[in-house]
Amino acid sequence: MIKTVFLDLDDTLFDFKASEHVAICDTLRQFNIEPTENTVKRYSEINISCWQKMERGEWSRDEVLYKRFEMLLLELSVGANSHLMQSYYEKRLAEEVCYLDGAEELLEALQGKYRLYATSNGTAAVQDRRIELSGIGKYLDGIYISERVGYHKPAREFFDRIFEEIGGERYETVIVGDSLTSDIRGGIDAGIKTCLYNPRGITISADTLPDYEIKSLGELPKLLEGI
Repeated sequence: MIKTVFLDLDDTLFDFKASEHVAICDTLRQFNIEPTENTVKRYSEINISCWQKMERGEWSRDEVLYKRFEMLLLELSVGANSHLMQSYYEKRLAEEVCYLDGAEELLEALQGKYRLYATSNGTAAVQDRRIELSGIGKYLDGIYISERVGYHKPAREFFDRIFEEIGGERYETVIVGDSLTSDIRGGIDAGIKTCLYNPRGITISADTLPDYEIKSLGELPKLLEGI
């Protein structure tokens, strides 16, 4: 029986892609760079690759935050200040938040039935503001952001620190998230059940196989009841 549910935030509960698009477009304009479709897409690709480097332990969080802009500026042959761009982008991103379809209904359905905890590798200052604006805190028993925990998903230590605080049994716990490399890999290594939120049908590798998979958030309550 599942008693504890860890929920990823970005692209699981929050529509991060929509928020990112608005924030990066505004940031590029602020630094006199035309936010063309190709430029915005390239930033997103660079951003994902940089966070994956952090997940693999190759880069620190600070390196991710600034190098993603350094890499983009280098490709565009633009001499803007990457640190100033990061600072502006972070402030804009913090103000852009919306739930994914079905996310708030999901939280309402799960609240009171399970211990609910948000887990995120996102920047604390950004996530704090977005959590405040969204009102998501009223549904949750706790919020764990890697910058404060001291480790980031998928590190086992990230989950160890959480269990040190909340107690409970790992076999009664499941993590739900959209990332194979962060949420699912982390859950597997931490010894808890895993559920991939996979609305886009991403390919699942044999070495990072989730216990469960859902295509929509509305599937989760029934799934949890049956575990």
